[in-house]
Amino acid sequence: MAQARKDRYLCRVLMSRHDFQIPVLFRHRIVFTRNAFAPENAELADILREGGGRRAIAFIEESVAAVWPGLLDAVQAYFADLDLTFCGSAVLPGGEAVKTDDSLVRRIWEALDAVHIDRHSYALAIGGGAFLDAVGFAAATAHRGVRLVRFPTTTLSQDDGGVGVKCAINGFGKKNWIGAFAVPFAVINDFSFLHSQDSETCRAGLIEAVKVALVKDPEFFEWIEVRLEALAALDPAVLEPCVERSALLHACHIATGGDAFESGSSRPLDFGHWAAHKLESLTGYELSHAPAVSIGLALDTLYSVRSGLLAARSAERIMRVLDALGLATYHPALDWTDRAGRRRIFVGLDEFCEHLGGELTVLLLQDLGVGVNVHQLDELLLGECIDQLRQRAAKHA
Repeated sequence: MAQARKDRYLCRVLMSRHDFQIPVLFRHRIVFTRNAFAPENAELADILREGGGRRAIAFIEESVAAVWPGLLDAVQAYFADLDLTFCGSAVLPGGEAVKTDDSLVRRIWEALDAVHIDRHSYALAIGGGAFLDAVGFAAATAHRGVRLVRFPTTTLSQDDGGVGVKCAINGFGKKNWIGAFAVPFAVINDFSFLHSQDSETCRAGLIEAVKVALVKDPEFFEWIEVRLEALAALDPAVLEPCVERSALLHACHIATGGDAFESGSSRPLDFGHWAAHKLESLTGYELSHAPAVSIGLALDTLYSVRSGLLAARSAERIMRVLDALGLATYHPALDWTDRAGRRRIFVGLDEFCEHLGGELTVLLLQDLGVGVNVHQLDELLLGECIDQLRQRAAKHA
């Protein structure tokens, strides 16, 4: 009898279901400063002292090190007065090429292991968006996550990706297929780095500011419109506030939007990105992220009009901003077709849906600052929009 009761109890346990909630609170520290490694700048030192920790290592994109020849010495000197072991700096390649495979990630793992970086230590990443992605993925997967401090150095990474909570490399011909969600320990937006970019790269990165204004803040879009001439000239007095406002809008959505790790189907910050990601892969990443997003944004803006959501005059204002900033709105890859005659860009819709899961969800514009989710796009209408973009580009050539 006792054994029978024991068996019945075990059966109930094996057949029962238990749900536990595991609340996790993340702190997302974002600092805007200048000359972060100057001895008198205590921003980074305060963050590291707050976190404690044992060791730190810096990974610096080689193009950044080339432009800032004193950077390695400045980083070394900065850590001399801090109460933790600095394990030196590694200068590594950057650009989209470092995301095409895991070779850079493995080099970073080896460096972290060699100097015994643990979960209470810091990996500093100083570079552009692709470099931050690769270093971030390595940091997120070493010991299941070491503390990452990002130093974005480009307009694009400072006003968007650098303050995000994702990291990834590409895989299977798809953008960001291999990655993780990992909130960085801190993000230091050092405006000094902004002014060492070439003007084309600096200006192209403003597309993410335009994007977040269009989906989140119509007053910010109007602010951009009023200051177009100064922004196009990369006037620091306008460029820096633009980057800061964009970064904070992105971070605020992540922190308060209710879906920081994208468990649902909606991605409002990815306006224009379904086409952008596919354009990058179609061109073998010869077309970089910023111009690809600009083209994708232009395409989805025109589609918003043709589908009856957005007023034509609003679209004209958006296109005028893109033109004034010298941002791309067309690439021949939009017209590349497969053997059946279907535009290859449309495969991006399937991949965009697969990347997140659930049903296809694309954000379009209903008004400036007002987005609306749709769950299917008409390829015929999209084709008409691509024709319009091609014709526009020919007139502006």
